[in-house]
Amino acid sequence: MLNAIGLDEGQESAYRALVALGAAEVPDLAHRLALPVPQTERALRHLERHGLAAQSSARPGRWVAAPPGVALGALLTQQRIELEQAEQAAELLAREYRGEAAESAVHDLVEVVTGASAVAHRFHQIQLGAAREVFALASARPLVVSGMENEPAEEQAAVRGVAYRVVIERDVLALPTGIREASTALARGERVRVTHRVPTSLVIADRALAMVPLTARGTEPAALVVHASGLLESLVGLFEAVWREAMPLRLGATGAPEESGGVPDATDLEILTLLLAGMTDASVAKHLELGLRTVQRRVKGLMELAGVTTRLQLGWHAYERGWVAR
Repeated sequence: MLNAIGLDEGQESAYRALVALGAAEVPDLAHRLALPVPQTERALRHLERHGLAAQSSARPGRWVAAPPGVALGALLTQQRIELEQAEQAAELLAREYRGEAAESAVHDLVEVVTGASAVAHRFHQIQLGAAREVFALASARPLVVSGMENEPAEEQAAVRGVAYRVVIERDVLALPTGIREASTALARGERVRVTHRVPTSLVIADRALAMVPLTARGTEPAALVVHASGLLESLVGLFEAVWREAMPLRLGATGAPEESGGVPDATDLEILTLLLAGMTDASVAKHLELGLRTVQRRVKGLMELAGVTTRLQLGWHAYERGWVAR
């Protein structure tokens, strides 16, 4: 808990033990912490440099803890001052950057990132730098970063309140982890839609920065990072067009609107959503770990519930009744 002020686990444990004891000699403290004496001495020296502990002037070799309210308060104040200074420096650099960007040539509005490591780093950086929203088109064959590898960045952005809208290719759901990744994204509050094929992989942050792959598979990975420009506006327009035509994905959902003739349960809605996304009965059964006959029986039950005789009619009625929503 005190790592933010520069203490590792051992040093924090030593300070907590000193606070509990009031004062202690090194061998006693080492025994209490179950640490070697030299490591305990190093931890105490570190605490001394931070003003959290001191050697007793009355009894040499005995260490006493500094009052937490005073010592920790001073360290926290210093951390706040340093953080404010860092924020001011970042704002100054941002103003300088914007000033330079206003006078930059057209070619400065795009940058080429080459190499798998550099592309992956920039891809995560764009998302972690987003303040409001992230748009993405996800291919079943990503250039560098898979959906599972990108989960930590999405989770961090979601914690900060960043809204995600993602369109995935239908084939993504057929990948071994496709259903799980989509379910996890939906559970984080992301809005996910499915289409037959996306025109390109794409990520856009705050409508201010975008990234698209630049090379085909089989060559060294490279990507184009696009800053605010007409090109970026075109990429935003491309995403919105794909989003409008894609079908919303609903997995494990509950709370469907009440109907006089009954409502589908969560499994029915998962089956219905995946079928509308273009998956076969067999694929749906495999990914939901159900029997093929179970899927077909549930589809038949949905058709009876909707009062239709064909699956085409079932899809139309699903939208009409709000079981799935565009």
